Amino acid sequence: MAKRIVVDPVTRIEGHLRIDCEVDGGKVTNAWSSGQMWRGIELILRGRDPREAWLFTQRICGVCTTVHAVASVRAVENALDMEVPLNAQYIRNLIIGAHSVHDHIVHFYQLCALDWVDIVSALKADARKTATLGQSLSSWKGNSYHEIMAVQDKLKAFIGSGQLGVFGSGYWGHPAMKLEPEVNLLAATHYFQALDYQRRINKVVTILGSKTPHIQNLAVGGVANPINPDSTSALNMEKLYHVKTLIDEVGDFVENVLLVDVAAVGAFYADWTKYGAGVTNYLSVPDMPLDTKGKIFELPGGYIPDGDVGKFAPITSYQDSFFKDNVKESIKHAWYKGDWNRHPFEEETEPNYTDFEDNGKYSWVKAPTFKGAPAQVGPLANVLSMYAAGHETTRKYVGLTLERVSKLAGAKVGIAALHSTIGRIAARAVRCGVLYNTLNNQWQALIDNIGRGDMTTFNPPVFPKGEQRGFGFHEAPRGTLSHWIVIENGIIKNYQCVVPSTWNAGPRNADDALGPYEASLLGNPVADPEKPLEILRTVHSFDPCLACAIHLVDGNSREIVRVKVL
Repeated sequence: MAKRIVVDPVTRIEGHLRIDCEVDGGKVTNAWSSGQMWRGIELILRGRDPREAWLFTQRICGVCTTVHAVASVRAVENALDMEVPLNAQYIRNLIIGAHSVHDHIVHFYQLCALDWVDIVSALKADARKTATLGQSLSSWKGNSYHEIMAVQDKLKAFIGSGQLGVFGSGYWGHPAMKLEPEVNLLAATHYFQALDYQRRINKVVTILGSKTPHIQNLAVGGVANPINPDSTSALNMEKLYHVKTLIDEVGDFVENVLLVDVAAVGAFYADWTKYGAGVTNYLSVPDMPLDTKGKIFELPGGYIPDGDVGKFAPITSYQDSFFKDNVKESIKHAWYKGDWNRHPFEEETEPNYTDFEDNGKYSWVKAPTFKGAPAQVGPLANVLSMYAAGHETTRKYVGLTLERVSKLAGAKVGIAALHSTIGRIAARAVRCGVLYNTLNNQWQALIDNIGRGDMTTFNPPVFPKGEQRGFGFHEAPRGTLSHWIVIENGIIKNYQCVVPSTWNAGPRNADDALGPYEASLLGNPVADPEKPLEILRTVHSFDPCLACAIHLVDGNSREIVRVKVL
């Protein structure tokens, strides 16, 4: 008889996610994904000035802040058919690229790796053997015996004190943990080093965006950064060369540590290429615009049905009707009034909580579809799309990663292995390498354009009378993000955010088809129902960020928290 497992809340994520599974014979046979808080940002935006929407929407999340800001200004610019100055495009590209690199480093080391790396086992490792292992894998300067020994001493102090802190809730010693102590210690060393490199790349966002989280430099029509190579109060050459130094430092970490570690974990857990594929319709959008109208992009995107890269259909511009016309959201199984399946321009946001009903409504997350079917979004969708589009840098990093995994695993591993739990993690590392290269290209493009004497960063918007509709998309760290706006006489009439975690965490849709989280869990092994580590491995591989999909609601209008600023 099937046993019901409820993981609530799923931790090491942003927001509040509940996963229910039925397990029979050691495998998951049914699953439900439920967002447990409501997102009300759409209601807050009604009646407001479209130029301030980006300031509100980036408050959806404390992690993915820039992504909503960018998608929002692009939606308004699309509605007004605006052009954006080249300098503004490059500055935005540098911000979103740096933010994504930061996010991918955080995901692997701080949010995901602890599902595969046994921190407690690292205490048993021989630090000298660990250093030798690390130096055999890459020339990274942080693989010295002294660095590794210092980390092992730090872990001993943590565990010896009995106060494990962030390591306190791990399933240490779980039978599904298979790495040797030396491999665990090497990964733990890089866990601590990653904290420094995610900080460094976030400085790029801070320098160009004025602050982070929640950048301050965007504007509908461009950015608010004045450019003057000789002024200390503007974006000058000193600041731009500091940005370049930070990109290079973090690029060294990505190429010699992140990509190597992910390949090693993939090789040691090669059996996990058999689990977690789920929905294999993949959706991503092009990003890093290289022109003022959004018709030329450095990074391609598109749609792949049924996991077949040969059926790739590109999405080519900010006006792309293939994307615009094929997005819908269903509320059949979500806590909203009614039972409709609509295009975002036509949606309503009327909350109506009932209870958790297995065959009824059980989530605050809506169920998006593309061409009438669920779609998986995220780095795997993005990497497969760029691979299918023939993107040279993507093909280089995919080939390098698969070659490294094959060598460590002692068996040929092909691109089909990416349709899996471990494949999603590998794709995130591949995308991080691609973004490092892209950051260099965008930095050089900005320098070259300034060198040609172009200092323009802003075109003022003009709002005509009547109604305008627009959509803005961005390939965010967790996948395809789109904002949809209806403007009437210069104010917001309707606003909808269709976010990556909505695509992946969505419940069953209008046709009762499972969402990507739910489908990916079917067939997943579960060795110990009391410690469902394997369920977390697959869910964490998507990097859930439920704050994007939901927000807090109190039906009785009671005060929940009071914050006093002194």
